[in-house]
Amino acid sequence: MPTKIITREGYIKLQEEHDYLWNVKRPEITAIVSWAASLGDRSENADYTYNKRLLRQIDRRVYFLRKLMPQLQVVDYSPQQEGKVFFGAWVKIQNDEGEEKYFRIVGPEEIYGEVKNYISIDSPMARALLKKEIDDEVPVQTPDGIRYWQIISIQYN
Repeated sequence: MPTKIITREGYIKLQEEHDYLWNVKRPEITAIVSWAASLGDRSENADYTYNKRLLRQIDRRVYFLRKLMPQLQVVDYSPQQEGKVFFGAWVKIQNDEGEEKYFRIVGPEEIYGEVKNYISIDSPMARALLKKEIDDEVPVQTPDGIRYWQIISIQYN
C-alpha cells in the first residue's frame, strides 16, 4: 500500500490540477458535448463521441483526486532533518563505478508527469537512504543484487 504523504509542492500541484479540470476543462468539454449533441445523430458524430469520452476521463480523474487528497498528509521541511536523508530531501549519490544519481524523495503521487528526478518514498532506494548522512555507504537491493551507493550531498530547498 503506498504511503499517504506528500510534499507541500506536490499537494499544491494536485489541487491546481483538480481546480483546472473542474473549473476550466470540464465546462469547455461539456459545452462541446452539448453543441455536438444538438446536431442530431450522435452515433456518427465524432465530436460528440470523442468529447464524451474525454468528459468521462476528466470525471474519473476529479473523482480520484477528491478521494485521494483528504487522505494525504502534507509533510513540510523541519530544521531537525538537516544533515540526514528524510522525506523531501534532494540527494546526490555515487556508486563504485562513478555513476551518479540526483533525485528528490517524494510521495508516490508525485513521481508521475514531467518530473524525471523524483523517486517514491516507497522505493527500495529511498527506504535504504532514509536517516543516512553524507559519506555514508548505503547497500541497496536491486534485481542484479546488492549495490552500494555513497551519499555525496543532501539538500532541502
